[in-house]
Amino acid sequence: MAMEVRARAPGKIILAGEHAVVHGSTAVAAALDLYTYVSLRFPTPHDNNDALKLQLKDVDLEFSWPVGKLKEVLPELGIKSASSPSSCSLETSKAIASLVEELNLADAKLGLASGISAFLWLYTSIHGDKPAKVAVTSELPLGSGLGSSAALCVALSAALLSLSDSSKLDFSHQGWQTFGESELDLVNKWAFEGEKMIHGRPSGIDNTVSTFGNIVKFRSGELTHIKTNMPLKMLVTNTKVGRNTRALVAGVSERAARHGSAMTSVFKAVDSISNEVVGIIQSPVSDDLAITEKEEKLGELMEMNQGLLQCMGVSHSTIETVIKTTLKYKLATKLTGAGGGGCVLTLLPTLLAATVVDKVIRELEDCGFKCLIAGIGGRGMEICFSGFSS
Repeated sequence: MAMEVRARAPGKIILAGEHAVVHGSTAVAAALDLYTYVSLRFPTPHDNNDALKLQLKDVDLEFSWPVGKLKEVLPELGIKSASSPSSCSLETSKAIASLVEELNLADAKLGLASGISAFLWLYTSIHGDKPAKVAVTSELPLGSGLGSSAALCVALSAALLSLSDSSKLDFSHQGWQTFGESELDLVNKWAFEGEKMIHGRPSGIDNTVSTFGNIVKFRSGELTHIKTNMPLKMLVTNTKVGRNTRALVAGVSERAARHGSAMTSVFKAVDSISNEVVGIIQSPVSDDLAITEKEEKLGELMEMNQGLLQCMGVSHSTIETVIKTTLKYKLATKLTGAGGGGCVLTLLPTLLAATVVDKVIRELEDCGFKCLIAGIGGRGMEICFSGFSS
């Protein structure tokens, strides 16, 4: 008998404070109800499967590693505990890199290498050399600032831990369920280790939002969970323009060095905007009129934040095109994440007519952009057991 588990983890957006957070300001991040899904299935004795298989459905790729090969290349297999997340050693990192190099990925797919490395590290750390089939699919565009790598690491960690000794989930439960607080914390810690494999020195914001959901306030390394009952919907426009996050961050720091006093004022203003956003989100909502007033305030703050991001030099001609298009319909828009392309957020008020949304999407997609509508501030990681199969 074999059990299959599915895990899903949301992406994230930065509502306010990107770039300025590096310089001590507050940032606000929120879960986005677009998900990465990971399914995990261990073989039955009848399956005659003695390999670890990874299927990336969105790019139609499948990889396989015989367990004998994993034992040979990764001698530390099985000596770690799932309940004690640890960082990947340099020696193990090199061994995993050699396994990935042997896949001979095409140039166009080389961007997947770090994600495959994170998968191998997380899987072998939690389940050793046990054969299994893992499948991944995602609603999140890759490399566009919506936290796709963190969502992968969170969903993967959740699936792996759910079938380990450290989990206390109800296998008979129908539908999606989540972990308890201590188990969520364990998922988050393992996901952060996976993010390190991909990004080197991640902030931890992305995996925390993806694990716990809702909204997170972040300042100087301190994370605060913010709960909200205010329904927020965003139009997420993917400009399809790649960007170099490291170069954009460095550019802001260089500008801050050249114009110290002015940029300090910019960062201070962003901090005020972020805190005001949190205040609006946390305040109670009594009726539709109250929601409309809050949405108007939030829209104004988004526009102010975007103006300050332009001051930092991280906007882009495609972002400005999205802003001009949505402004015709009196909608508030700002970039999210690093800027320089990537994704752009437009607040969709509760009372906005669907016909207007359709018009905006048509205009933006005529410019070559890709649009998605998503709720924000929703649930974090969840697990679903598909039952038993022989």
